[in-house]
Amino acid sequence: MKSYWSTFTRVLLGMLDKPMWMMLLLSLCLMSMVYARHSVWDLPVGIVDQDHSTVSLQLIRSLDATPKIATKVYDNLPDAQRDLAWRKLFAVIIMPVNLEKKILHGEAITVPVYGDATNRLANGQIEQDVIATYQQLLNRYNNGILLRAGFDAAQSQLVIQPFIGQTLDIFNPGISFAAIIFPGLLVMLLQHSLLIASVRVSLAIRSSGKATMPVYLGALSALLPIWMFLSIVLFVLWPWVLGYRQTAPIPEVLLLTFPFVLAVLGLGKLLTECLRSVELIYLTLSFVTMPVFYLSGTIWPLQAMPAWVHAFSASLPSTWAIKAIAGVNQMGLRFSDVLNDLLVLLVLGAFYALLGTLVGMLRNGNTLRDFFKKR
Repeated sequence: MKSYWSTFTRVLLGMLDKPMWMMLLLSLCLMSMVYARHSVWDLPVGIVDQDHSTVSLQLIRSLDATPKIATKVYDNLPDAQRDLAWRKLFAVIIMPVNLEKKILHGEAITVPVYGDATNRLANGQIEQDVIATYQQLLNRYNNGILLRAGFDAAQSQLVIQPFIGQTLDIFNPGISFAAIIFPGLLVMLLQHSLLIASVRVSLAIRSSGKATMPVYLGALSALLPIWMFLSIVLFVLWPWVLGYRQTAPIPEVLLLTFPFVLAVLGLGKLLTECLRSVELIYLTLSFVTMPVFYLSGTIWPLQAMPAWVHAFSASLPSTWAIKAIAGVNQMGLRFSDVLNDLLVLLVLGAFYALLGTLVGMLRNGNTLRDFFKKR
C-alpha cells in the first residue's frame, strides 16, 4: 500500500507541476467556438426576380425575414451564378415568370433553387425556410379563395390544415445541429487525451524497471482526479459558458464520467501492451480518433450502420459514454435510465484491462511462466 500511495503522489504532483493536460482546455476552446452561435444564421442567398409581381415581392420579403436567410437581389441569373461559384452565396432562388398569375389560377408552380452542394448543413437550413415560406404564401392565397367561395374562417382553416401537429422538444430544444455534435466532441476530447496520458504513464512506469501491481495502479489512479476535474469543465462549465442546455448536476456528471474514465484506462492498458512504443501509439491514435468519432453514433445513427460496424462501435467506450452523458445532461433522462450503459462501460473497462494483462504476459514469457508456477 505504501508503494501505491508513493506512486500516486509522485505521478499526481508531476502532472500538476507540468500541466500539459491543460492543452485539452485550449483545444476545447478552439474547436468548440465554431458552435458558439448554436446554429447557422443569415446565410447569403441570391434572389433573381423574373416576375416582378406583388407575389414575388411578398415571397422575397418573407424569405428575408427568416432567421437563416439573408437575401441579395440580382437583376440577372449569370451574376448570381458567378457569385455562387465564388462561394459568396449559399444558394440562388429564381422567381419564375408568371408566378402570381399561376398562383391565382391554381396552376402548378416550380420555384428553382440552386444550392452549393458542398455545404449540406447550410443547404438544408435554406431548403427548410424556402419550403416553409412558400407554403405560408400558398396558404394565404388559398384561404382567400375559400373565403370568397363562402367558407367561414374556421372552415377554410380546417380545409387548408386538417390537423395541427405539435412538436415536443426532447433533445436540446431550440438548438439544432451544433447541440447534437457538441456532446460527442467533448467525449472524444476526453477519451483521446486520457488515452495518451495513460499510455505515457504506463510506458514511463515500465521504463523505470519492473513495475509491481500497486505501483502501476497508483500511477493510473493519479490520472483520475485530473480527468474528473476536466469532466466538470467539459460537461458543466463550458456548455454553460456557450449557453447550451445541460441539466445534470455536478455529482451526476461525476458518476457518469467515472465508469467512462475506467473503461478508457482499460483500453489504454491494452494499447500499451500491444504497441509498447510511444511513436507507434501516437501514430495509431492520430489515425484512429476520427474513425472512432464517426463510429460513435454522433454523425451517423447506429441503427443505420451495418451489423458488423455496429458491433465494433459497441466495443468503444465513447459510444456508450455519449449515449449516457448526452441522455442525462442534454435530454433530461433520469440517472436510472442509463444504468445499463454505465454497466457496459465498467464491463468494457474490466475486459480491456484483463485482455491487456494477458497480452503483456504473452509478450513477457517469464512473467507468464511465473504466473503458472505460482498456481
